[in-house]
Amino acid sequence: MNDRPRRGTDRIPPGQYTTDKWPVLTYGPTPPVDLTTWSLEISGLVEAPVSLSFSDFGALPRTEVEADFHCVTRFSTTDNRWSGVATRTILDTVAVHPSASHVFIHCVGGYTTNMPLEDFLSEFSLFADRHNDQALDADHGGPLRLVVPHLYAWKSAKWVSGIELLDADKRGFWEQSGYHTYGDPWTEERFSSQETKEAYQVRRRAKELGLTLGTDTPSGPQPKEEATVENDPGTEE
Repeated sequence: MNDRPRRGTDRIPPGQYTTDKWPVLTYGPTPPVDLTTWSLEISGLVEAPVSLSFSDFGALPRTEVEADFHCVTRFSTTDNRWSGVATRTILDTVAVHPSASHVFIHCVGGYTTNMPLEDFLSEFSLFADRHNDQALDADHGGPLRLVVPHLYAWKSAKWVSGIELLDADKRGFWEQSGYHTYGDPWTEERFSSQETKEAYQVRRRAKELGLTLGTDTPSGPQPKEEATVENDPGTEE
């Protein structure tokens, strides 16, 4: 994991352009969220599940993070000020089992996404309820969204309602539909087909070196990259 804030010549990932606008890109309508019944459920590989009401969330120590925001549809916005509760603080409310390695994020409306636990617990990751000193509006994920600045923004899920701790990766909504399971903007991990390419290249190099990785190098042409998703109306941002 490389979660360091970028401020040099590599600040903007390859293939991105900067904008002062913040487009709303969502699959489906913005779901209604009733704060009187909303809760953040922490489950899976924990000693005991925990349910946090919005009041419980508001009572936790707060943090602020200034970070850039990189959408897989190729726009980037810089110097976003996020305010909320650190992901580390949220997980401090439970005893996480040592075998937990990944998180699976659940959202109001059925959206899901996945990432390694290490990335979720980055010192710059947080659950935000404010953006640029304003309450986070519903179209951008209010009342609560996850923010993981070093990954593409579809990983920063909107309308979060649950955190499930797992001992293996489990693909979320867009990851099942052709997006990369990790999503590093600086290596342009946009598509699941790139995962196949990476595995192909490793196996091919191993074969050249006379090594065995447990499976044969696939025959036929190397997989091709999928079409770009620029202007895709369904991306969660």
